[in-house]
Amino acid sequence: MTGEPSIEQLFPRARGEFLEMPGLRLTPQQAARLWAVDPAMSERLLDALAQAGFLNRNSAGAYSLTSMA
Repeated sequence: MTGEPSIEQLFPRARGEFLEMPGLRLTPQQAARLWAVDPAMSERLLDALAQAGFLNRNSAGAYSLTSMA
């Protein structure tokens, strides 16, 4: 066990960060540093939030809050 939080544990924290800062745009690498997880975990988390319709991914690979969230 690495002690790294699961996606389920990070999901509310990530949602909260984007809701508190609506203009926030993060790449998976930036998110990994912010949440102290590996880049693969941050990408899975951001992808899950995008699949849920909460985030959009731009052409540069950064994620931001959808206009409907």
